Amino acid sequence: MNGLELLNLVAAGQGGMVTAAQALSAGYTRNQIRHLVRSGRWTRLARGRFVPNPVLDVLRHRRARIGAAVDSLGPGAVAVLDTAAEVHGIAGLRATSTIHVSVPPDSPRPQRRSDPGLVVHQLALGPADVGRVAGIPVTSAVRTVADVILRVDRYPAVCVLDSALNRQLLTEADLSALPALIAGRRGAVAARLRLAEADGRAQSPLETRTRLRCVDGGVPPDVLQVEVRDDDGYLLGIGDLGWREPRVIAEADGAAPHRTPQAVYEDRIRQNRLINAGWRILRFTWSDTLRPDYIPATVRRALDR
Repeated sequence: MNGLELLNLVAAGQGGMVTAAQALSAGYTRNQIRHLVRSGRWTRLARGRFVPNPVLDVLRHRRARIGAAVDSLGPGAVAVLDTAAEVHGIAGLRATSTIHVSVPPDSPRPQRRSDPGLVVHQLALGPADVGRVAGIPVTSAVRTVADVILRVDRYPAVCVLDSALNRQLLTEADLSALPALIAGRRGAVAARLRLAEADGRAQSPLETRTRLRCVDGGVPPDVLQVEVRDDDGYLLGIGDLGWREPRVIAEADGAAPHRTPQAVYEDRIRQNRLINAGWRILRFTWSDTLRPDYIPATVRRALDR
């Protein structure tokens, strides 16, 4: 196994990054490392920490950047809060370049003035609160959700809960345990209300936001992921939000799932089947959820027809 193969193996267990010490151990010299960085064949993430390949994938580069930030703060450092949610793949929070890392409360709080994108915390974490995802030390999914919903407003909090449940990172037992995890902490009263609104059937933050607008506007859906079948039981389609008696479906149209020609084609086929079966289809986008009255007013008109 040559030096690069060895480093790639090490990087796979560390979120995609390697340290200068590991590169030296693999047989590289400091001059070789500098040349590889200057030539663009390696990417420098933090002091003494690199990706030993050209970075072509944005997600992999971000993971490596987080791993390097955590590693640079020494033993006991852990990705927390929004960054932990990002590593777990929990959706619902605004994308940001900031990296949140916690160091042990009894260790000196490091100063990182040269890296304004790194925010250092000192959270009290027990052994059960910490794990690894893609080689990165990170708070567990349940601890991450507990920390996040205490700090964000209602819509992103419910989006985070829905996403974690939908991806099966949280179980119903975890959801029941969350009140005890947040008890006595700042923001706990509001966070407990968010727990009651969580629904793991929502498949995206856009679906969650659309549902919450309907709830706030007095037209809550009867069911999520409503299945429409013909008289023979053949599945005609599945709607994001449904009102069964008036036969109304609301679709949350995110950009990613509907951008390919094949997705557009399948959406049209499904919509035609649902309309022919007597269902009325409404479609909402992210910008629609930013207008408090638009979605419930549109749904109400459809229900009244």
